[in-house]
Amino acid sequence: MKVTQPVRLTMVGGGSWATALVKILSENNVSVKWWLRKKSDADHIKKFGHNPSYLSDVQINTRKVKVCTKIRDAIRDSDYVVLAVPTAFIADALTGLKPEHFAGKYVVSAIKGMIPGANQLVTDWVSDQYGVPTNKMSVIAGPCHAEEVALEKHSYLTIASQDHTCAEEVADLLRCRFVQTTPVDDIYGVEYSAVMKNIIALACGITRGLGYGDNFQAVLVSNAMQEIKRFVDAVYPKHRDLSGSAYLGDLLVTAYSPFSRNRTFGTLIGRGYTIQSAQAEMNMIAEGYYAVKSIFEINRQFGVDMPITNAVYTILYEKAAPTGAMNVLKEVLT
Repeated sequence: MKVTQPVRLTMVGGGSWATALVKILSENNVSVKWWLRKKSDADHIKKFGHNPSYLSDVQINTRKVKVCTKIRDAIRDSDYVVLAVPTAFIADALTGLKPEHFAGKYVVSAIKGMIPGANQLVTDWVSDQYGVPTNKMSVIAGPCHAEEVALEKHSYLTIASQDHTCAEEVADLLRCRFVQTTPVDDIYGVEYSAVMKNIIALACGITRGLGYGDNFQAVLVSNAMQEIKRFVDAVYPKHRDLSGSAYLGDLLVTAYSPFSRNRTFGTLIGRGYTIQSAQAEMNMIAEGYYAVKSIFEINRQFGVDMPITNAVYTILYEKAAPTGAMNVLKEVLT
């Protein structure tokens, strides 16, 4: 029997989602080089086989996963580079890399956010910065919480790329005994929807913190799905079924699950926490905080009716009182 060589892949990021993806990949014929910023975490994983900072119960197969802290060493000789760091830190994580370091490699974004300041999707930013062609770019979408992957709960991932073969190949890498994957070609629709669902989760959390109930949240989420459709259709017109798991499914799990960091962040804001104190309490990045500013600014060009996004923006960036902003919002929901 012919023995195939393992696919060589680099994971960039040391958080919970990166840890979960490393666990998934190590189930398959994949040789992983795992880049982490913190040397103490890298040393701990090498010695004990688990990440001390995130999902510490997940056992890492150190025979298949090699940990390093130098980004050039991490991506050297890899076929695939998976980006799983918060958007606020991605530029720092890739410091020192140039387009030639990405030549011939497939780049996979596992980041559900916008590049702060640039107002760009991660795939567009990587393409602009490093010259990665669109047929070698893909994104990973949910619904899939890292915490449930750690527990080996049956989960689903959608892999989107403009090149269907690329999407299929990445889907094969991530398919395992507890994860089912589906390749699709709507990369921008999936990526923008993943960004938007974090904003909606913030809104859901804020209303929870204010004491709103399940009835209101159901109305909020159903209106949010319409808002996402209006925005995505405006910025990237394409026939798509937003009832699919990569769109509606990802929105639902992020809006309702206690594992959702964006929902948790919003709940703290609704309870009266400042942004700084909420961030300190969580010790994790809520991508929706950065994303809502980017989406709000992008929408100045398109003029889409986005009352939920506007409400979250005014609370987080214009210091509007959550009670007042939600009182205005609830009058326009149907």
